[in-house]
Order: sequence, then C-alpha cells, then structure tokens
Amino acid sequence: MLPALILTLAALGAAVLRLWSYRAQMLEMARILEETPAESNLRLTVRMSGACPRRLCQAMNARLEEGRRLRLETQNREQELKYTMACISHDIRTPLAGAIGYLQLLEEEPEHGAEYLGIVGKRLKELEELLEELFLYTRLQGGSLPLECRELAALPPLWDALAEFYPQLEAAGVEPELRFDREDMKIWASPEALGRVYRNLIANALRHGGGGLAVSGRDGEICFSNELRPGPRPDPEHLFDRFYQSSPARAKGGAGLGLSIVRELMERMDGRVSAQIMGDILEIKLSFPHT
Repeated sequence: MLPALILTLAALGAAVLRLWSYRAQMLEMARILEETPAESNLRLTVRMSGACPRRLCQAMNARLEEGRRLRLETQNREQELKYTMACISHDIRTPLAGAIGYLQLLEEEPEHGAEYLGIVGKRLKELEELLEELFLYTRLQGGSLPLECRELAALPPLWDALAEFYPQLEAAGVEPELRFDREDMKIWASPEALGRVYRNLIANALRHGGGGLAVSGRDGEICFSNELRPGPRPDPEHLFDRFYQSSPARAKGGAGLGLSIVRELMERMDGRVSAQIMGDILEIKLSFPHT
C-alpha cells in the first residue's frame, strides 16, 4: 500500500512540476510578446519537451510571421502609391497649367479666342486621358477590374482602335500595315481589355516611335512593330515597368503607364507580352492562351 502511495505522490509531484513549467513558459512568452516592438523580427522558442508546446510555439511564430508580411506589404503599397503620385503629378500639372495659361491669354487677347479655346480643349483632353490611365492602372493593381474572356476575332477590335487613332496617324504620316495569316484569326481574350491593349500599343508607337507601324498575327500571337527614334534605346527588360523612360521620352506626353497597363491586362487574360529590338525596330509581341 505504501509503495503505491509513494508512486502516486511522485507522479502527482511530476505533474505539478510539469504544469508549473508550462505556466512559466507561457508567462515568459507573454512577457516577450508584450515587450517586443511589433516591427521586430522576433521568433519565439520553447524549452519544454512534448508535441503540444512545440505546436503552440510554431503556430505563434507563423502568426507573427504573417503579421510581419502584412505590415511589409502595407508599407510597400504606401510607398508605391507615393511613388506613383510623385511621378504622375508633373504629367497632370503640365496640361492643366497649359490650359490655365491659355485661358488667361484669352482674357487679354479675345481676338484669338478660337485658337486659344482649341488649345485649351486639347490640353484638357490630355489631362482626361492621363487621369483615365491612372484610374485604370489603380483598378488593375487593386484587383477591382473583372475581366470576362472568351473566344473572339482578333481583327475587328484592332480596326476599331486604328479608326479611333485615324487623325493622329494621318497627322504623323503613318499608314499602318496589317499582316495577318487569317482575317478570321481567333484568340482568347476580354473584348474590353483587348481594345485597351491595342489602343495603348498604337499610342505608344505614335508617341515614342520613329514612324511606321506594322501589326502582324499568327498562331495566337500578335506583334506590333515600329521604328525607333534616334537616340538612347529602350531596355526591353524594363519597357513594361511603371514610368520607365530610356531618355526624356516622358516629355512627349503620357503618364508612363501605358505599357504597364498592357502587361497587367495580358497577365489578367492568362497571356503575356514581351519586347525585343531588332536593328532599328521595336517589336512588342502579345501571346494569348490557346483556345
């Protein structure tokens, strides 16, 4: 009887010691969490043996790591927003200041009313396009622009985009050349997104190209080609980065987001876009998923 009682008391004592060890470890973890700054790279450790304490420690470390990841993601988004606003603020102010300037001239020289009002309208149109581009890019980054893809003909949206740019193409003396293996070529895409991709690539060729524009298509791929202007060559690896510029190209207008939007839209449609320079020709290739 006595040996059994001794064994029972020993087991009870061991259990009490284990519970006390658990309590001490929990209190230490709580103290560390309370005293450590949120931005710390803290990782908890456990001295107790057994699967339960280790599981608890691993779960807490995973939650701490997730919190750090979310804080870092938030900080990066804030920095990106500040960078975006800083980069685009100049582009927004330029047409706005021009419009205000010509309105002031209109008050002083009313005899030039038609001319000045035409310039004001042009400046405000540029501002509208800049804001539209920024709004679209923001929606893409925030994931709030749903795209519904389906099989569709590749050429009709291209004809519409070229017709929209007809005045600019004619003024620049550019006659687009279309080279498609089949006029009924089909691709898997969103009609709205595809139209925006076409318009951004045409605008890019007009704004930064050295003349000429060729569009070819075959086997689910569409290629836009145009001559480069004399001077520094763009880096194809960075051509689709936000606000990328190989020289003072941004002075030619635009928010610097056109090709970034092209990449975002293509990826959202499960496609991809790439660029290469061959001699004096810039080629931008759109690759669509197989239907």
